[in-house]
Amino acid sequence: MTVRTGPTSTATKKLIVDLKRLSTKEKVNLWRRLADDLLKSTRQRREANIYKINECTRDGEIAVVPGKVLSEGELNKKITVAAFKFSEKAKQKINKIGKVISLQQLIKDNPKGKKCRIIG
Repeated sequence: MTVRTGPTSTATKKLIVDLKRLSTKEKVNLWRRLADDLLKSTRQRREANIYKINECTRDGEIAVVPGKVLSEGELNKKITVAAFKFSEKAKQKINKIGKVISLQQLIKDNPKGKKCRIIG
């Protein structure tokens, strides 16, 4: 029988606690959903390529990936991408047109979760 361990990083654990606390405080289910996704094992976390983010979002939105953003494809919309992790090439491609931020920065800048869309 396998034992589910969950995240072992203290930074990840703190982020999950912060997301759950913000979800309760602001009454926004988006943060609870992100916390639940981050509780999954690394192999089960979502991955999203830039082309998928580009086709699933509109200008001015915030794409939230509760996993890793990979560099396949091109971005042609001015959007903000917040994710748990980014590949270096993906950061470079996104920063040419849009903006890359961490999930911690997103919850500071947008506690109400307005204009956010979960991708992946």
